[in-house]
Amino acid sequence: MTDTARAAATTAATSGSKSEQAYAAVKARIVDGTYSPGYRLVLAKIAEDLGVSVVPVREAIRRLEAEGLVKFERNIGATVSGIDPTEYLYTMQTLSIVEGAATALSAPLIGAADVARARAVNAEMRECLQHFDPVRFTRLNQDFHSVLFEHCPNPHILDLVHRGWNRLASLRSSTFRFVPGRAHESVDEHEALLQLIESGASPDDIEKAARRHRSATLDAYLAQTNAGSLSAH
Repeated sequence: MTDTARAAATTAATSGSKSEQAYAAVKARIVDGTYSPGYRLVLAKIAEDLGVSVVPVREAIRRLEAEGLVKFERNIGATVSGIDPTEYLYTMQTLSIVEGAATALSAPLIGAADVARARAVNAEMRECLQHFDPVRFTRLNQDFHSVLFEHCPNPHILDLVHRGWNRLASLRSSTFRFVPGRAHESVDEHEALLQLIESGASPDDIEKAARRHRSATLDAYLAQTNAGSLSAH
């Protein structure tokens, strides 16, 4: 079990039910890549690993299926969902809109301490580029953006942002593996976003910058995917 999965399981074990423990542990393994796309989720084996019965594991798998992280295949059973380029496209397009709006609405409520915290996370991301770890980079990336959108006063928009990140959970661990060069640009764009917020830029400018930042990752991924498709023919 990876450190991420172990930590998730420990937290859930002390704060929730066995079903919650199984959910947190399996989700962590999917997100950190331990359970890669297409991996068959054998309930009995997972239950043995976690020291619980099959019942809470089955409940956890159902929750993960509802979130799109797991799918059931005939004659195979539960497997980890793979990257669906169309689903990724739609999710990233939607997230660029709602996260851009959430960041713009949050901007007036982001204080100096928040900016300092986000900048510290971005510094960790820059250090991560030296010996690139896409899983850690992705986790830090979410931490960074959370600082910028969590102050959004509109709960409906904020809920949509969280839903978007949840849909990407099984993909995000591998997105920067496909486009590692995009990671360098992402860190620079983060700093530009922080400077806009610090300077008191208009909500419209902040929203546009946040949307461009999100869309650029999508564009890089699609370009890489298309290049791969062309080279295969």
